[in-house]
Amino acid sequence: MTAHRFYGDLASWWPLISPAEEYREEAAFVATLLRPASSVLELGSGGGHNAVHLKRHFSITLSDLSPGMLAESRKINPELAHHQGDMRTMRLGQRFDAVFAHDAIEYMTTEADLRAAIDTAYVHTKPGGRAVFVPDDTTESFTPETDHGGVDGPDGRAARYLSWSYDPDPGDTTTVTEYAFLLRDNGATISVHERHETGLHSSDTWLRLLRAAGFAPAAVTEETSEDRRPRTLFIGTRG
Repeated sequence: MTAHRFYGDLASWWPLISPAEEYREEAAFVATLLRPASSVLELGSGGGHNAVHLKRHFSITLSDLSPGMLAESRKINPELAHHQGDMRTMRLGQRFDAVFAHDAIEYMTTEADLRAAIDTAYVHTKPGGRAVFVPDDTTESFTPETDHGGVDGPDGRAARYLSWSYDPDPGDTTTVTEYAFLLRDNGATISVHERHETGLHSSDTWLRLLRAAGFAPAAVTEETSEDRRPRTLFIGTRG
């Protein structure tokens, strides 16, 4: 998996690029899918911006590949357990009522990667529990788009970004998002460009891989008031 500066030496800018408050509504909907779970493992938890909302309802354990993102998460979720690990191979030796993977699941660029991440979710899910996956897109729903955002921070820093997502090869299982970041600190501004390759899999592939891992699979349409297309979420229930 490609290392990105924004999850590494630039991870401290994440709260200004994607503020935790913007996750409130989405986390509330995910909570309805996780219930009646008590314990939840989040795979690819990033800066902990979902967890800061979900921890009000569940006992959350967080895991991510990036030490920098885990460090950011610990600032706002100091009471939660954090584990560094790759969602394709991590084994904590314990099971949870539910497992949750937000859009970090999109870095599974091949079917083999996606199957490995689903297997990780399965081995960490208690019998009768469920796993919830939130990819931004499926093969059926993907359309090229641009987005922008960023905020000013209380410490004088400020960040803005522009993203451009497109699919250079519709015949494979990946898309590309180009990011342009402007980061201002103490009056000095730097620009950073990154190219992120992410996975794109069909709904049939998702359901087939969930079933192959041992889950009873289902697809759910997201409920959102945001001005965008609702996403398709995938749920696996372990028998």
